[in-house]
Amino acid sequence: MDATPQTDNEQTALWNGHAGRAWVDAQALLDQMFKPFEELLVEAVRAGSGHRVLDVGCGTGSTTLAVARLLGAGGRCVGADISDPMIAAARARAGREDTTASFIRADVQMHAFEPASFDTIISRLGVMFFDNPVAAFANLRRAARDDAELQFIAWRSAAENPFMTTAERAAAPLLPNLPARRPGVPGQFSFADRDRISTILEESGWAGIDIRPIDVDCTLPEKALAGYLSRFGPVGLILQDADERTRAQVGEAVRAASEPYVHGTEVRYTAACWMVSARAPSASAAPREAAHA
Repeated sequence: MDATPQTDNEQTALWNGHAGRAWVDAQALLDQMFKPFEELLVEAVRAGSGHRVLDVGCGTGSTTLAVARLLGAGGRCVGADISDPMIAAARARAGREDTTASFIRADVQMHAFEPASFDTIISRLGVMFFDNPVAAFANLRRAARDDAELQFIAWRSAAENPFMTTAERAAAPLLPNLPARRPGVPGQFSFADRDRISTILEESGWAGIDIRPIDVDCTLPEKALAGYLSRFGPVGLILQDADERTRAQVGEAVRAASEPYVHGTEVRYTAACWMVSARAPSASAAPREAAHA
C-alpha cells in the first residue's frame, strides 16, 4: 500500500527526518496535549453517519485509533501520512490493539485512493503542509463519496497563538539564522487566513463550507516543557546542529519566556484554531478547477 510516488520536497524531507523522529519520540506527550482536538473529531464522526473514515496527516495514529474504536467492527479508519517514522509508530500501536484501523504512507496530493471510497475525511492539524493544497483537497474529493463529510482542525495565526511562537521569539537574538515564518508557505500557520481556506476548498470541489474559530485549552507537564520547546518548530530544527553553549543559552531564554504559562507542575495555554467542515457534492457539481488541479 506504499506504492504512491512521494514528492521530493522540503516537507517530505522534514517529516521523514528530524521532525518525524521528534514526534515519534514525544508521541505520548503530544497525544496528551492535543487530546481535546482528537475528542472534537471523534465526536464529529459520532454525530455523522459515516463508517469509512480517512484520517489525513495521521501522525503516530492516536486519532485514527480513537475513531476505529468508535466505529468498531462495522467500520474502518485509514490513517495516511507522508512520514515513514510516524507511520511505523502508528502501525506498531495498532499491532498492540485489536483494531480495524490501518495506516498507509502516502502523499495525499497524489496518492491513488480508490475513488469514492470514504464517507468521512478528518484531520487533526495535518492539512497545513501541502505544497499544492488545491490538488490535495481535489484528490481527497475524488476519494470521497458524494455527500461525504470533511472535518478538519487547523491553526489560526501565529499572532493568536503566542505560546506556539514563544521559543522562536525568545531565541531569535541568540540564533541569527533562525528562519522567519512566511504567510501562506506550507507549515503550521499556513491556514491562518479563513478566506484562503474557503478558496482552496471551493476550487478543489467541496461545498457547504463552514469555518469557525475555536479556542481550546491545552496542557502539558512542566517537566516536559524544556524538551518540547527545544525539539519542535523552527528552534528545534536549528538547535539540532548547535553547540552545547548555544543550546544552553537558548534553553534558558526560552524557559524564562515561557514562565507565564507555567502553573505549578502544569503548563497551560490556549490553542487558537479553525474547525472546518465541508461536504462533497455530486461529481457533476464540482468546479472545473478541481478537475485540473
